[in-house]
Amino acid sequence: MLIPVDDPRDPRLEPYRAVRERDLIGRQGRFIAEGEVVLRVLLARSRFGVESVLVSQKRAAAGGVLAEVPPRVPVYVVPQAAMSEVAGFAIHRGLLAVGRREPMTSAADLLRNAGPVATVLGLVGLANHDNVGGVFRNAAAFGADAVLLDDTSCDPLYRKAIRVSVGAALITPFSRGGTADDLVGALEEAGFEVVALSPAGAEPLASYRRAPRTALLLGAEGPGLPPALLERVRTVRIPMADGFDSLNVATASGIALHHVTRR
Repeated sequence: MLIPVDDPRDPRLEPYRAVRERDLIGRQGRFIAEGEVVLRVLLARSRFGVESVLVSQKRAAAGGVLAEVPPRVPVYVVPQAAMSEVAGFAIHRGLLAVGRREPMTSAADLLRNAGPVATVLGLVGLANHDNVGGVFRNAAAFGADAVLLDDTSCDPLYRKAIRVSVGAALITPFSRGGTADDLVGALEEAGFEVVALSPAGAEPLASYRRAPRTALLLGAEGPGLPPALLERVRTVRIPMADGFDSLNVATASGIALHHVTRR
């Protein structure tokens, strides 16, 4: 359903208007997917539905992923300048889509269904979209069963987080809400050993032998995890060179996931 649209004020383009600003205030049950790789994941592997697609004239002529869009889904074709005007910034990839959110599964239900051997990530205070997207990319790459986020962490379905995750945020089960204590409590109640990553961790990651149900807990760069939380759970560290004790949190998640999932 290729539908030419020349007027950037056309009401059919309203869901795409001011993308960056509306990422932060919500889209009434929708989210924005950007780029061909992410759209392929959304169409083929995601649990979320596609409402419409916005594509530049040049990209529409090239075909590609548009052939995979269901016939019932409208594909609005606009000049590149109009696309950037609607979105509020230059869309170099020339391709956006609106997805529909589904009701979020509770943390308790996710953990209950994770199986007797499971790996889960818990994120506390991760407000940076790039970091959350990077963690989800690692979670998918190493086969994590779920990601739990507290209510101070950013929404994994922000456009930038989805893009950085290369679509992994669309296929990795997640739950978001509650405090860090709520998150740890749900994990403990479900029989997970909670292991917090911290530069001050009590034991090196290399010596840690995972439990059948293991949850890796990560905090934001800088403040890290709250001290009270570190006192409550087992802690591990990733040894680094003298004089430097800070890894990007997404990098740390990849190292830790590699360690626990290969055993």
